[in-house]
Amino acid sequence: MISQKTLFLQHVGQTSPCPLALEIEKAKGIFLYDKSGKKYIDLVSGVSVSNVGHCHPKVVNAVKEQVEKYMHLMVYGEYVQDPQVNFAKAIVDSLPAHFESVYFVNSGSEAIEGALKLAKRVTGRREILAFNKAYHGSTHGAISIYGGDELKKAIQPLLPEVGFMDFNNTESLNRITNKTACVVMEVIQAEGGIISAEQDFIEAVRTKCNETGTLLIFDEIQTGFGRTGKLFAFEHYNIEPDIICFAKGLGGGMPVGAFVSSKEIMNTLTYNPALCHITTFGGHPVSCAAGNAALSVLNDENLVEKANAKGDLFRTLLKHDSIDHIRGKGLFLAVELKPEINIDNFLNICVKKGIIFDMFLFNRTSFRIAPPLTISNDEIHMIVEILLEALNEAKNS
Repeated sequence: MISQKTLFLQHVGQTSPCPLALEIEKAKGIFLYDKSGKKYIDLVSGVSVSNVGHCHPKVVNAVKEQVEKYMHLMVYGEYVQDPQVNFAKAIVDSLPAHFESVYFVNSGSEAIEGALKLAKRVTGRREILAFNKAYHGSTHGAISIYGGDELKKAIQPLLPEVGFMDFNNTESLNRITNKTACVVMEVIQAEGGIISAEQDFIEAVRTKCNETGTLLIFDEIQTGFGRTGKLFAFEHYNIEPDIICFAKGLGGGMPVGAFVSSKEIMNTLTYNPALCHITTFGGHPVSCAAGNAALSVLNDENLVEKANAKGDLFRTLLKHDSIDHIRGKGLFLAVELKPEINIDNFLNICVKKGIIFDMFLFNRTSFRIAPPLTISNDEIHMIVEILLEALNEAKNS
């Protein structure tokens, strides 16, 4: 009989030649379970998706209740659907006052696409600027602002009039002019290895955008919804963008994305022409019900504030002579290893010991610690003990 793994490799489109290919049967909290019953600790959270843990009962119940009422009814924006309306209201109530309008899509890449179109429509300009070592998604527009070359080589041409600046380099901001439609940035570069913006730099970005009439777009796709110890990472800086993009943790484990702005800005997609941006499944009612429940869990269980103490606990306990330093905020951490550790070997040792972590597109000397925010202090102690054992093995192998 052909195994599921063989069928997976034959029939499911692959993203790389060497997928981890764990056969997961179920997931709960911070744990994944394979078909043999082996338990894995998830330090990735589906890349910051499962912020409230896998299968949180309140999210599961919200999904079940909505499925029994209705699923897809009509293309997005035509019917008044309670899950969409209630979730949009909860999102804007969590943001500064000028964020009034939520446009729901299916993913982070689609949120970026919508935000780029919105910025071009509002400003009448074509130039888009982003930052080196940034990742914003894999659709054509999103990959056009990818801050590297490797993923773009085989699919040229991409969007024209796209330029790049260096993160935390104020001199590079001179590229922003009155021809620039928008600047797209993460306030904490995720795939660069969790690199936080410096306060004076992000203030300079906002000032330059104000001076040139350029819209500032924050990509909060990985950092949003409690991951960094604030509900949104931009709250660490007291700087507000014109448009924000969300996904991943937005849906509590269900697929949903969104871009958010003022009603005045968002309305430019509504008229002359209508249907300037459209999606069939965007803001699916089941996903919105799940996302609204997940946002309630974050607030009711005080998971956002607790993420800071839990991140500090990781920093305090995770001491090893093969660790150079730990970067990040909240439970969004990068552990920088010294050259003596082969990180691929270390990853394989951890998987055997039941710990799953991830690396970064632009950094191959660090690994990511981004578990569900529901992780307990006892679980952190257990995880650190296993990581230290694995580091010892990797150092001596």
